[in-house]
This record gives sequence, C-alpha cells and structure tokens, in this order.
Amino acid sequence: MSSKMISLEEAAGLVHDGDRIAFGGNVLHRAPMAMVRELARQRRKNLRIVKTAGAHDIDLLCAAGCVESVDAGFVSYETEFGLAMHYRKAVEAGRVIGNEHACYTVICALRAAAAGAPFMPVVGLKAGDLLEAADYFRVIQDPFSGDPVTVVQAIVPDVAVIHVQEADDLGNAIIYGPKFEDALMSRAARKVIVTTEKVVPRSKIRMRPDLVNIPGFLVSAVVHAPRGAAPCSVEKAYDADTKAIERFKKLKAEEMDVYLREYETKDRGFKAGGLR
Repeated sequence: MSSKMISLEEAAGLVHDGDRIAFGGNVLHRAPMAMVRELARQRRKNLRIVKTAGAHDIDLLCAAGCVESVDAGFVSYETEFGLAMHYRKAVEAGRVIGNEHACYTVICALRAAAAGAPFMPVVGLKAGDLLEAADYFRVIQDPFSGDPVTVVQAIVPDVAVIHVQEADDLGNAIIYGPKFEDALMSRAARKVIVTTEKVVPRSKIRMRPDLVNIPGFLVSAVVHAPRGAAPCSVEKAYDADTKAIERFKKLKAEEMDVYLREYETKDRGFKAGGLR
C-alpha cells in the first residue's frame, strides 16, 4: 500500500476556503496547532470551525481573519489564561458567526453525521432561548411516545484535523490519554488529516491493532509534526507552554504574521517522516 505521508504545506492545501473543518483535541490539550498555523500562513478564508471546546486554535484563526463561523460548546482558555479575546472581538464585531452549542450538542451533531443521519435527538435540551434562536435545533414529536423531543442538525465536516502521538505512514493513528471527540470526528468527516508526533513502523500497528483509534482507511494524509500541538500539551510528550500562551494573548491581530514566522521553521521542518 502507498504511503500517505505528505508535508504540512501539502496537507494544508487539502483544506479549501469555505470548508467546514473540525479540530481534534480539547481546549489546550492536543490541538493540531502546526496545521492551524499553516492554514493561517496560507491565508485560508471563511473557514467554518467545529469543536466541542476550543481555545488557542480558534483564537489564532480568528486573529488571522480565517474564520466565518464557529460551532462549539465552549471557546475560551483555561482559568489561568482567561477569555479567547480574538474570538470574542470577532463575534462582537460581526466578523465571525458564533453558533452556540453545548459540548454535548456538538457531539450529537457529529454522531448524526457519523451515522449518516440528518439529525440526532438531544434529550437533555428541553428549554431555553437557544431553541428559539438557533435554526440548527428543532423540537419535534417523538413518534413513539408523542412527547416533544429536541433534535440537532447533523454537522458534517469537510475536513477533520487530528493530532496524535503515533501513526504509521498509512494513517493508522494511536492516541494516548484522553481521546476527546477525535475518533468521532474521524467518522463524521469527509476527509481526515492526521498530524503525528512520531511515525511508527507498520509492523507496530500490525502487532497491536487494538491500540488504533483512527484506522488508516479513513485518513487522507499523514503529516510528521513533532511538537505539532505546541504551545498546547500532548499526553506523554510535553506540557502546555504557559509563557508562549501568555505572550500570544498579548499580541494584536496585526502582529500575527510575525508570530507565525517564528514557528515556521519548526512547523515545516519535517517531510515524509524525516528532517528536510
């Protein structure tokens, strides 16, 4: 079978302006930041982002002017760092549409997509202004009991970008520690890009297929991206870089190009599993 290894620049080229893109990870943990930065460098526009709980990934793309809308249950840094101000200002100014969800309603919308269904029931969502304001929720009659039940429209990402600790060159990917919604995103999306800390031999996957969270047949491309989640954390690899995150939060939107250039060599330094 042919290798799916490509460069970061080539993988970002698989994402088009206007795509609905799901990012793996959760808040400051295992976010695919190398790909996020590359999308900003390549000036992608009108991206429609999907994530249960986002932070630096969404904030950076809003600062870079790449975002049209965000479907998320939560967008903010963890308590130590405060709010995602680039995202907040973009929504307040009307540059970005914030489609408000609970984390669980995003999960249900992705489950619907993974099942090939147009919608999914959300039993716990029974009241509130959101049901009136958001056109992606409906209250319908349960055909069995006759009671009202809320449903959420399926969210089908054009692309899911997921950062993992290990993958082989065919895209069979292993996630250590919390999996979040990454496996679900890989089943819901039309296309999957895996960025990985380490490229492992195919033989390792054959020896332990039970460790695989994302099977290679779902994956379109694999990128070798050591420290590809930095300055966010990766289980068993590195912690979040608090100084780098604090510095980013102080930057103005017009300073993003300088910030992106600082990471450029690190982000683009690997190709097909080895140093360029």
